[in-house]
Amino acid sequence: MDASNALRFLTTRANNETAAAETARQNLARACEVKGFSSLTHLMEAVMVADANAKPWHDLFMRIEDHGVREGLAEMRTKATEALVSYGIALSTSLVVNAERIHEQDGLRRFLSATNGMDIEDDAQAEEAAPEPEEPEEPAKAAPAPAPASKDTSKVTPAQARTLEAIRVRDVRFLTYSGSSVVRIAADGEERPPRKDMVEFAIEQGWAIKDSSTSLERGQKVTLTEDGFAVLVAA
Repeated sequence: MDASNALRFLTTRANNETAAAETARQNLARACEVKGFSSLTHLMEAVMVADANAKPWHDLFMRIEDHGVREGLAEMRTKATEALVSYGIALSTSLVVNAERIHEQDGLRRFLSATNGMDIEDDAQAEEAAPEPEEPEEPAKAAPAPAPASKDTSKVTPAQARTLEAIRVRDVRFLTYSGSSVVRIAADGEERPPRKDMVEFAIEQGWAIKDSSTSLERGQKVTLTEDGFAVLVAA
């Protein structure tokens, strides 16, 4: 599986788990507003279960932002496995803490099951194997490409929102260095530039667009589309 398809799958699953956690919290909040509502126990447990299921996916995208899809997923699976192995049988005097610990273990098991067998290609190897041809030094001016079709912008992960913010303010661009065929991401500022796969995913979703009228050696700037700006404002 290539990194782009893997990221799409992981994003969909993470969004679903996040939405389930938000729904569980909203249900509990509404019940608390009803005077004399007699049974909150099952709603409180539903919140703990949904939060425990969503947490590994949130942690995964923090790692993907730092290390990319392939390495981020591998690291998260290792951490989840280590956490399950290290859980002891000692119980707390608090029934709530005990229940929370059990739900956390179940959430980690669900995450490992959902991501089991995902063999993601190494981006760097793919780029070296199929280098992108360099464009002419002085390409003819071309009409701007139309923005990609509008995608569903209802949910984005925190990592995706940070990528969009970097595109907005840090002059993000695709770039190759002289003598190299590997396309990288460059950006202004002292902070590390966003991950290439995260920028490519934003372009695929119609949240950003790349200026292909310049050469990669000079840098192809990435800018937000109207959909991308709307997603960033709503995040």
